[in-house]
Amino acid sequence: MILQALVDYYETLAGQGKISRPGWGEVKVSFALYINDEGELEQVASLKVDQVRKGKTVWVPQKLKLPAPVKRSSGISPNFLCDNAGYLLGVDGKGDLQRTQDCFTQCKAHHQKILSQADSPAARALLAFFDHWEPSRALEHLGLAEHWDDLLKGDNLVFRYNGGYLHEDAAVRRAWEEYYNTDTENPEMTCLVTGEKSRVEAVHPAVKGVAGAQSSGAALVSFNGEAFCSYGREQSLNAPVSKYAAFAYTTALNHLLADREHTKQIGRITLLFWAASGQAAAQDCFAGFVYGSPSDTYGAKDLRKMVEDLCQGRPVLYNGDRLDPDMDFYVLGLAPNAARLSVPFFLHNTFGGFLENVRQHYERLEIARASGDKFETISLWRLLNETLNQKFKKESSSGDKKEKKQEPLPHLSEETARAVLENTRYPASLLNGVTLRIRAEQDITRGRAAILKAYYLKNPHPDVPKEVLTVALNPDSDSIPYVLGRLFSVLEGIQSSANAGITTTIKDKYFNSASATPSRIFPTLLNLAQKHLRKLDGGLKVFYDRQLTELCAKLGEEYPDHMSLPQQGAFQLGYYHQTQQRYQKKEDKENG
Repeated sequence: MILQALVDYYETLAGQGKISRPGWGEVKVSFALYINDEGELEQVASLKVDQVRKGKTVWVPQKLKLPAPVKRSSGISPNFLCDNAGYLLGVDGKGDLQRTQDCFTQCKAHHQKILSQADSPAARALLAFFDHWEPSRALEHLGLAEHWDDLLKGDNLVFRYNGGYLHEDAAVRRAWEEYYNTDTENPEMTCLVTGEKSRVEAVHPAVKGVAGAQSSGAALVSFNGEAFCSYGREQSLNAPVSKYAAFAYTTALNHLLADREHTKQIGRITLLFWAASGQAAAQDCFAGFVYGSPSDTYGAKDLRKMVEDLCQGRPVLYNGDRLDPDMDFYVLGLAPNAARLSVPFFLHNTFGGFLENVRQHYERLEIARASGDKFETISLWRLLNETLNQKFKKESSSGDKKEKKQEPLPHLSEETARAVLENTRYPASLLNGVTLRIRAEQDITRGRAAILKAYYLKNPHPDVPKEVLTVALNPDSDSIPYVLGRLFSVLEGIQSSANAGITTTIKDKYFNSASATPSRIFPTLLNLAQKHLRKLDGGLKVFYDRQLTELCAKLGEEYPDHMSLPQQGAFQLGYYHQTQQRYQKKEDKENG
């Protein structure tokens, strides 16, 4: 199903002229080698371009459509027309002179084989270059000496001749395509993707751009051990995929991964998404809504209105493109696994179906927020970060403590992302992660309170009634854990009002024990509150007295000895709601 969807997507993009045809692919290139009719190297020019990354302008290789590169794991495998200096010039910085010489020799033979029948000045010039080039004298060339350090790093080079790139010459292109389509000794088998009988690919092209995977590329389909072989079939012949289908699905994947605007990271997962129609506007809309990152064209309010229409089955216009809520849409999660890729999930739904699932998730997360909180929604990555200690410090090899951002647990990222996209129950690991952070820090942030609310709305529990799972404070709730959380917030407010400028409150010392064993803590806190109330005068004392009376009346004279984990969740929500209301009233008073 995954490969079929990717092949279909490739064919859609190829039909729209947005992606390379078989045998061709986008390659990052840093330098051009200019040659003349005699094959002499005349000039070396940089092809790097300016690109803005994270607010800074950097110099990066240019992307060109070139003959598809081979997948390298070990041994020597030359590419056609584009490769590093080790293959094209016979020089590199690895120190193995014999291997470098072998790389150049095989690259020369590879080009002679492909271009032997090509009748064009460009092809003859390139063959003359390989015939006359002497790697031992490379450093004598002024153009190469100028860029020597960069060339030895392994950057890719291409050839230019007579004002154009060599790969643009018609005869050279024909020679490459003929070679590409016939160069295989693999048997003819029925392709598991297309269903047609054709030559199959033993080693599929590499997939590049998955965070954490090998920079040279990783395999989505791969067999490399005898234990995986059956009926004498080795490598990917175990699961026969035609050369065309292997090229198509890997080209589609690499196209998606190269699009950094629509490639998102959730923990260790690289998330890809696409519309079967090939509409980039659908990806823009999906990314903006799911990740809370509206575009320059549409603000958060405009985007929400569009999503509401799409969820109700009404098409909308996005940057001039008509988005159909019933179009097929795919979401693929990829994770690194040594030289291979694992697939945590692959989801297929209508575009409107995915958006509705995410909309319901955001609706469950909605909770009171401080006026200074500029984020209207809590995106998925921010949600997962609520389970982490962002001040975590890891000891370096020198013994120093350095701040290092933690990453969510792999299974937590996968399970939470899937629950959001499929609108299923949230994983218990999400609740556990948030609970551990609350206990460790005695701090209930907006994100953590939102997770508690959303979790118990989707995963109902009798100890957390729906009446406490509200956006803002529910003063009518008689849930004992919820009321105790409210009471704790009021007691903290009394202490803060009586001791101006206090930095450590009862929350820092008693929060965890108050939520777990109320009967042991609250009598002490109430006695302490009476002492603090004596320091207050006028309306503030009356205000707090009235709140204490109201809440204590709901609780009665006895407090629970122990509270379960769900009851503690209700306590934490009560505390958060009451605290937000307290801050809101303070802000209203200051703004007068």
